[in-house]
Amino acid sequence: MTAAIELLNWYDTNRRRMPWRASLGQKPNPYHVWMSEVMLQQTTVATAGPYFKRFITRWPSVADMARAELDEVLLGWAGLGYYARARNLHKCSRVIINQYGGRFPDQEAELLKLPGIGRYTAAAIAAIAFGKPAAVMDVNVERVMARLYSVSDPLPACKPTLYNHVLDMTPTFRPGDYAQAVMDLGATVCTVRKPKCDLCPWTKRCQGKNIAEFIPLKRSKPKRQTRRGIAFWITNPAGAVLLRRRPEKGLLGGMMEVPSTNWVEGALPDRKTAAMAAPLQMANWDEISGTVRHTFSHFHLELNVVTASVDEVHAAPQDCRWCQPREFEEHALPSVMRKVVRLATSNL
Repeated sequence: MTAAIELLNWYDTNRRRMPWRASLGQKPNPYHVWMSEVMLQQTTVATAGPYFKRFITRWPSVADMARAELDEVLLGWAGLGYYARARNLHKCSRVIINQYGGRFPDQEAELLKLPGIGRYTAAAIAAIAFGKPAAVMDVNVERVMARLYSVSDPLPACKPTLYNHVLDMTPTFRPGDYAQAVMDLGATVCTVRKPKCDLCPWTKRCQGKNIAEFIPLKRSKPKRQTRRGIAFWITNPAGAVLLRRRPEKGLLGGMMEVPSTNWVEGALPDRKTAAMAAPLQMANWDEISGTVRHTFSHFHLELNVVTASVDEVHAAPQDCRWCQPREFEEHALPSVMRKVVRLATSNL
């Protein structure tokens, strides 16, 4: 019996149930496959599930997604992090409608041309949605291959070796089920800690089961640095707060924010320097007690909050808008900014 058949037999009994996964005998929906794969980048299955259900309910098809405003998509995405994924999700849907007549391409090479779709996502869509033999390698698959072949070189240097193993093992029959089977195996049996080797359909083939907990090796991550800044909570006589849209490119691109200074390593900027960075020049700033702390993938952030009020209602500066606190839920505020809001509203 080949390795692929062994794994597929295991998968037919042990496959995980997921809201985007087609039932046995059902044809996969490419739109569902694509959306789930985008959501699962840097996100767990448990976290992505509720978001997927809400997105599918609100935007049942790629055409519905393409008609949506970017702000709507960003708002729906709030809390999932890595907001470039949401921007690419929206942009990609419009490309599919405008350039592909609303149908997803079924070839890896063509999928790779779409916004936000890299090698893994293109292979996953081609295999799962269209049944094309494609080497699908996520972190779970990396771990399975490293142990199966006892690859002792550390990640990420050994990725090309692992990818070649995935390529060699991918069958021409049921490639979508096979790809999902390896991912399920890594998520439920060949786990990071305490792998359940006695339950693995490949245990007799596995060259690294005796040292499974020690591979794959990973290089130690550099220590996250701490950046600091000052956020400006500016209100007008009507009780509205000044919000600002962040630039489309870069961290939290296109999201709304409570305006702040740049986030830099080292000490907080002095009051004079900070005040020059405010979207409105105010005579007096009062500091709000407390510090907002948030961790991104590559740095920690600490924000102090200062507040001031304008004397009369006037137009907001460029890229800014006045917003009543009760309307904040209608805007795409990322998690760190929701923390700023909570600190400010609880102290004022």
